[in-house]
Amino acid sequence: MKKPSAKILLYRKKDMETEFFLVHPGGPFWARKDIGAWSLPGGEQEEGEDILSAAKREFCEETGFDTVLTECFPLTSIKQKSGKVIHAFACKGDCDPKMMVSNTCFIDWPPRSGKKLEIPECDRGGWFTYDEAKQKISVSQLGFIEELLEKLNS
Repeated sequence: MKKPSAKILLYRKKDMETEFFLVHPGGPFWARKDIGAWSLPGGEQEEGEDILSAAKREFCEETGFDTVLTECFPLTSIKQKSGKVIHAFACKGDCDPKMMVSNTCFIDWPPRSGKKLEIPECDRGGWFTYDEAKQKISVSQLGFIEELLEKLNS
């Protein structure tokens, strides 16, 4: 069984418009991909960890920001085609993407070569309006943004 994934959808209001903080995956595979490549920061829940704590820990690991999360509330979980369940929490906050520092991981590069390459999990982050975010974000995660907008506008 696949471990659940826990993510944070950080949002802010700027000039009367809601903006969303997304991250771009690091490494050579993703280097030239942009449209549909961005996601909410997050990762796998550890054994015995509650899902919100996992989302906050993963957000911090992938961005280096640990004090920006306030007013967090759950969004509807999704199940991906792979069977993995993604839990997301919307959190109001702010951060400067230029100050982002991601943790690193090792990948085989080139694939199946046995050679290890250390890469940042996320190589950059950015704030996007809804129209921008719906182009950038992985289609499987767009529902989180749409649900948050519905809740904020109701």
